Amino acid sequence: MHQQSSVPKLGIGLLYQEQLRPFIEREQQHFDFLELIPDIMWTDMGYGSSPRFIENRRGISLLRQLHREMPVILHSIGFSIGSAHRFDREHIAQIARWYEWLKFPWHSDHLAFMFTEHATSELNVGVTMPLPYDQESLDLLMPRVREMRSSVPIPFLLENNVYFFKYSQQDFDEAAFLNQLCEQSGCRLLLDLHNLYTNCRNHRDDPYRFLEKLNLENVLEIHVAGGMEAQGFYFDAHSGVSPQKVWELLDWVLPRVPNLGGVTFEMIGSWLVDVGEDGLTAQLARMKEMWMRHQPAPQPFEATV
Repeated sequence: MHQQSSVPKLGIGLLYQEQLRPFIEREQQHFDFLELIPDIMWTDMGYGSSPRFIENRRGISLLRQLHREMPVILHSIGFSIGSAHRFDREHIAQIARWYEWLKFPWHSDHLAFMFTEHATSELNVGVTMPLPYDQESLDLLMPRVREMRSSVPIPFLLENNVYFFKYSQQDFDEAAFLNQLCEQSGCRLLLDLHNLYTNCRNHRDDPYRFLEKLNLENVLEIHVAGGMEAQGFYFDAHSGVSPQKVWELLDWVLPRVPNLGGVTFEMIGSWLVDVGEDGLTAQLARMKEMWMRHQPAPQPFEATV
């Protein structure tokens, strides 16, 4: 029996980037919701600072306008839920404050860490670093997920991460770890198919074996994106159109995710010059066509003001 979905069927989303703003304001018929990295709307003065987050008033004014026109979903990068040296309750409080006025139906972050101890200070490594798939990681994550869910009373999703190396002697494979994390903590999954494609391409793994092991009832959102080859690796660079094999993965997985709320296309804004608005529209149209074949029609949007 499928567990009941706790999120609305929103449909097709687009990740906000400043360079995409004219397209977003003018071409809203091509997508159903907007996903936002909230960290770009504030300056983080550092853990323990007071005030910690200096918000961009112009950016928030734009966000309030867009929120009247379509759903807005938060996809954070700054929580660093896997940092072993500290737990960022200040970030949780900031997301809780934003929930009070944005009322997003779910939100997400990365199953990773970006901040680590460095001598007597803290270092931002600049990329989302993977966690080992072991019991120690589960023990670290579970109370943190529960505290986030308690503070922000909506589904909290964690995104499968890109990794360029594998830890030795792990207790679980990735799919089993994600299944255990969801079962024990109550979090749900943001399944990034381009991250999956990147890992399988670099490590010569089979993405369908991963998907067959994963409990797809936990997937509430999917990401698709593009990438690039460099220095012998394929990178999840959000650069341009999505590869054909990612579209094939999306077509396979869409009918198998009963609790899905939306599929989001991610692209760094500077790549709009290469892709063009017609190219971006084509990516969104391809997502929409697949959604309509495999999922219910998106629910009508009702603004909350």
